[in-house]
This record gives sequence, structure tokens and C-alpha cells, in this order.
Amino acid sequence: MKKRSKYDVITEAADILGLPEKATMKTIKSSYKELIKKWHPDTCGEESEKCKVMTQKIVRAYRIILNYCNNYPYSFTKEAVNTTLSPEEWLFERFGEDPLWCGKKGEEE
Repeated sequence: MKKRSKYDVITEAADILGLPEKATMKTIKSSYKELIKKWHPDTCGEESEKCKVMTQKIVRAYRIILNYCNNYPYSFTKEAVNTTLSPEEWLFERFGEDPLWCGKKGEEE
């Protein structure tokens, strides 16, 4: 049996949780809670065995994603931090206090 790559395991877990390509921890937890609420055997409207299997898949996927996130090496380089800037933050970083770009009034001509 061929061993699956870490990428394949992570993407399968993300698919089970319905996560987009990029997700915050808040999104991950929210998705997990919604799915558990839907598929938990005590509240699921489907066949009991199907609910149990889905709950196990969801819990396993959540643990895989949490393990990946908790062991992910965060970079604090300027380049890495700048990849997370909002459009407004990017403009400010780029143009600073320039009145032409920031809408601040300069000296009257």
C-alpha cells in the first residue's frame, strides 16, 4: 500500500471540514462545530451508523488540521507579515502619510 503524502492527508482533512484553501482558526473551529452538530449520532437525522462514521471522520480531520496548525512554523519576517496586509494596510505601507494617497490635507497652494 502506497503511503499518502502529508499534503494529501491535510487536503483530505480540509475537504471533510469544508475548509477553503486559506482559513483562520476561527473558521476551522466554526466549521468543525457546525459539522459535529449536524452529524453527531444523538442529533443526526440519518442512519445511526452513517452518523457515527461521519462523526469519526470529522473528529479525525479536525485533529489532523489542528496538529498541522499547531506545529506550523510561523515566519515573522517582513515579507511574510506583509503577505497578510489588508488592501488599506498595504497602501499605507506603500505610501505612508503622503497626502495625495491618504487624503490628508497638505499645505494650501
